[in-house]
Amino acid sequence: MNELSEFEEMYLKRMWELHREQPDEIVKTTVLADSMSVSPASTTEMIQRLASRELVTYIPYRGSRLTSEGFAIGARIKRRQYLLEILLSDIIGFTGDVLDAACDIEHSISDELEASIDRLLGYPVRTSTGQRIPVVEREVLAFENNVLLPVANIPEGKGGFIEIIAANGPDTITLAKIGLKTGTRIDRTENGILLNGSMIEISQSLQKRVLVRTEVM
Repeated sequence: MNELSEFEEMYLKRMWELHREQPDEIVKTTVLADSMSVSPASTTEMIQRLASRELVTYIPYRGSRLTSEGFAIGARIKRRQYLLEILLSDIIGFTGDVLDAACDIEHSISDELEASIDRLLGYPVRTSTGQRIPVVEREVLAFENNVLLPVANIPEGKGGFIEIIAANGPDTITLAKIGLKTGTRIDRTENGILLNGSMIEISQSLQKRVLVRTEVM
């Protein structure tokens, strides 16, 4: 990805979002300015800067469009936002403002870190609220040894040892009653989930909070 400032990336992401809402429309400068909570003059200056980098096509007195490269970058930033939202809400159990936190972090993620998060989440195509995650070329890796994965994302016939339980409050009590604790062996079979060889029942949401260090047998 080109080296862009955080604010430039925010503009490209917002233009991508507006394009998704109305694919055939030129993005009006006033609409973009309002959505970014800045003045039309500041927005025009930013559009011209992005146009000089061939990320935006500027149409004076009408608005602007993303170029193919600008569209790809905007989609990539939005993709990272969505992946972070899933990581924060489903895996970590973050109880603060998930969207705000994701938007803060998305600008600091490298391609390699994005790929690792994607793998951790099981290569999702939609968010938990049903939003489609922008598609990029990616390498979907086979199940590997010594990788941290949520129980929910372990394929059938594979397993490992529980390393992290990212739960709190009543969830910790529920997991304790089941017998889930760090260091214990857990496997996914065609019939369900085995904990130290015994079948257990655990909700999908809690399966995302139990992280297993994979072991290829």
